[in-house]
Amino acid sequence: MLVRVVLSPTPSFPEPSALYTACKMVRWLSAKLGPTVASRHVARNLLRLLTSCYVGPTRQQFTVSSGESPPLSAGNIYQKRPVLGDIVSGPVLSCLLHIAHLYGEPVLTYQYLPYISYLVAPGSASGPSRLNSRKEAGLLAAVTLTQKIIVYLSDTTLMDILPRISHEVLLPVLSFLTSLVTGFPSGAQARTILCVKTISLIALICLRIGQEMVQQHLSEPVATFFQIFSQLHELRQQDLKLDPAGRGEGQLPQVVFSDGQHRPVDPALLDELQKVFTLEMAYTIYVPFSCLLGDIIRKIIPNHELVGELAGLYLESVSPSSRNPASMEPTVPSTGPEWDPQGGGCPQDDGHSGTFGSVLVGNRIQIPNDSRPETPGPLGPISGVGGGGLGSGSEDNALKQELPRSAHGLSGNWLAYWQYEIGVSQQDAHFHFHQIRLQSFPGHSGAVKCVAPLSSEDFFLSGSKDRTVRLWPLYNYGDGTSETAPRLIYTQHRKSVFFVGQLEAPQHVVSCDGAVHVWDPFTGKTLRTVEPLDSRVPLTAVAVMPAPHTSITMASSDSTLRFVDCRKPGLQHEFRLGGGLNPGLVRALAVSPSGRSVVAGFSSGFMVLLDTRTGLVLRGWPAHEGDILQIKAVEGSVLVSSSSDHSLTVWKELEQKPTHHYKSASDPIHTFDLYGSEAVTGTVSNKIGVCSLLEPPSQATTKLSSENFRGTLTSLALLPTKRHLLLGSDNGVIRLLA
Repeated sequence: MLVRVVLSPTPSFPEPSALYTACKMVRWLSAKLGPTVASRHVARNLLRLLTSCYVGPTRQQFTVSSGESPPLSAGNIYQKRPVLGDIVSGPVLSCLLHIAHLYGEPVLTYQYLPYISYLVAPGSASGPSRLNSRKEAGLLAAVTLTQKIIVYLSDTTLMDILPRISHEVLLPVLSFLTSLVTGFPSGAQARTILCVKTISLIALICLRIGQEMVQQHLSEPVATFFQIFSQLHELRQQDLKLDPAGRGEGQLPQVVFSDGQHRPVDPALLDELQKVFTLEMAYTIYVPFSCLLGDIIRKIIPNHELVGELAGLYLESVSPSSRNPASMEPTVPSTGPEWDPQGGGCPQDDGHSGTFGSVLVGNRIQIPNDSRPETPGPLGPISGVGGGGLGSGSEDNALKQELPRSAHGLSGNWLAYWQYEIGVSQQDAHFHFHQIRLQSFPGHSGAVKCVAPLSSEDFFLSGSKDRTVRLWPLYNYGDGTSETAPRLIYTQHRKSVFFVGQLEAPQHVVSCDGAVHVWDPFTGKTLRTVEPLDSRVPLTAVAVMPAPHTSITMASSDSTLRFVDCRKPGLQHEFRLGGGLNPGLVRALAVSPSGRSVVAGFSSGFMVLLDTRTGLVLRGWPAHEGDILQIKAVEGSVLVSSSSDHSLTVWKELEQKPTHHYKSASDPIHTFDLYGSEAVTGTVSNKIGVCSLLEPPSQATTKLSSENFRGTLTSLALLPTKRHLLLGSDNGVIRLLA
């Protein structure tokens, strides 16, 4: 939603500084969120937004360039004069390409290309139809994005997916473009823009792959493109009449063409088609393709002579002294010295076929001086295509560019997991554990007692028996076997660290080894230390209050609950939890998401619910038969507790009976975390379970393989946005799994 707000196209252009800031923010978010979240939430919205950039006749008008229009020979044959939609879509395309730069070529082939195929796919309805404005804009956006993708694909990848591009992109686009029964909402203008863009795209692919590969892989799209001129020529000769006789109501007349095929024709569309596929358009198509294809044009385009004659008629209409290109050999569009008569190449052609094994930069087609029309037609500077595409920079005119190698490029397990995630519906609210190892974090010399991700999920904290707290980065790196070093090590603890967390409001870290340390995660500087009042009464459990609170709640071995505000000296509140009973030591604390209540779990299995505003005990009850190991509080006054009696229980704060009760068969659930309405659990036998907190109750368990996780599971934390698991072990290594 944020992407749509900041980059949403508006009738009036935003201030350049605001647009620059919005693009910079989207790029920053794409790197911060990681590949799966960036693709699922940022790239998907950008792709949807790209279509909106071309909706409406206004966005489909050619832009007016300053000064005189360049001649037909200026520029690259695949960079056509931009329309207003190209200008509006520039920032969106820039952000999409930035995501591809971050995470590599798979983003282009596995996310962008399938979405392009979706945009251009024909509708389910059969028979004559009329596009809606959204579908029309989608076709323009699809061709524009495809052209950007082709430039950044490696030679190997381009050849691998070329059949897909041909059958899933080019042919569907051409089926709309050359349809005799499907009209465009914006009429001839939109069809003309799509035609010019499609010429650019096919020409770019031809320049990349060379003549032989064109004959092998692109014969059908190129022939289909040229065939429309023959069909319209035959319809003009037949002088199709609007005669309803001989056909039922709503049926279109069937016309027999010279190839023996019967095709339906909508007579009302003939005027639109003839406005698009004019003599000038024939010239626009024939001249570059006769150069690109050489002798092959005879083999793959049966009607090349007719299109050549039409191109000659256009030249005669604008310059009567011009020679007719149809009377020349297609491989030699001019007898001038600029042309390479052997390959039909361009004046600066390096002699290689396409970009394979070469660096081809001289891709201009020079029209001889006596063949240049003096004034551009209604399409503007078409054949030579002046004006550039989305910008005048050299990158917009390149045939091929290398994607910069990023440290966060997807490969190995990261790529496999990313491919799965982008196919999962955004409405899927379940946690799926596939046991895919993504990263390792070695460094602790003792068992990992606790792990806690920061709220942004780009870093996490770990506390260990080695008396250190470490801050680790969570950016994707490598192929799943990579090891990551800590960004910061806090070494001020004197005992084993059993709690670590983040005070979200002031962005401070809280860790406890029997004394609470508050410190700055950016510098590692200790801001405050809270020692127990009596060394014989140590702190046994700690929890942090949610934002906007800045307090820490601490329980000591004498069943006293104390609150400390990190901004002020001394204690904030102090409450007794025992109430005359002897429930044992406080083993776990949890604060409700609102901060209005705190629940304490005791070694006897007893639980106490306290109102943080009044200090009154709201409820105390025997919840389990063994030690309370961990407690979590959820929205809706729901509590989840685990115990050494092998149970995981779900409670409503003020209800006597639990709503759900799960039992572990072999080992107690000593660590768990929450994902929406599910609890993800871990046991010392290295089993990961997923339990539902809602009706109907369900439970699934997976045994961790020794290949993905070694040692004994000691702690667990879940990254809810990224849907990853952090698993700490007794050997000091932390694994990131999905």
